[in-house]
Amino acid sequence: MKIHAGYEIAYDCLQPTPMIITLSVHPSLRSNLLTPDQMTLHPHVPMTEYWDRYGNICQVIRAPASRITLSADFFIQDSGETDEVAPGATQRPLETLPVETLVYLLGSRYCETDRLSNFAWATFGKIPQGWTLVQTIVDYVHNHVTFGYPHANVSRTAFDTFTEGKGVCRDFAHLAVTLCRCMN
Repeated sequence: MKIHAGYEIAYDCLQPTPMIITLSVHPSLRSNLLTPDQMTLHPHVPMTEYWDRYGNICQVIRAPASRITLSADFFIQDSGETDEVAPGATQRPLETLPVETLVYLLGSRYCETDRLSNFAWATFGKIPQGWTLVQTIVDYVHNHVTFGYPHANVSRTAFDTFTEGKGVCRDFAHLAVTLCRCMN
């Protein structure tokens, strides 16, 4: 399937502001681009590019003390196939995980495990671990959060999404990840 994608994001900066931007198509999907996903900056400012440790393409700019607009418009091909379903996927015991992964199980600024743990255990505590638990959490988020671009809020946390019942893509992800982290 051919997907028309893009963005136009404006920032009003009161002073020159350094920014790290991660809006490029991931390198693993670049061969699917039908047109370049070139970012345009208005006004134009110098930009450097690097790859982070996860393989994401990042741009670094110093935004001027004024409005700056970032935009892109491109087409990308996608198979349209759904994500793999693996009901046999299991959950590994915490103590068997590689040490470098443990940080991703902790609460964070947007994923307040301390505020949602009691709810998570009361709601999902009897669900078998592994695929079934994660799918149940994802289904819960899908059924209890209303998606809408007008709901975008850069400071919204998983707890805010939970209590307000609305959000955008990252809010769905933050809430699902937080509930999964609560259950580790």
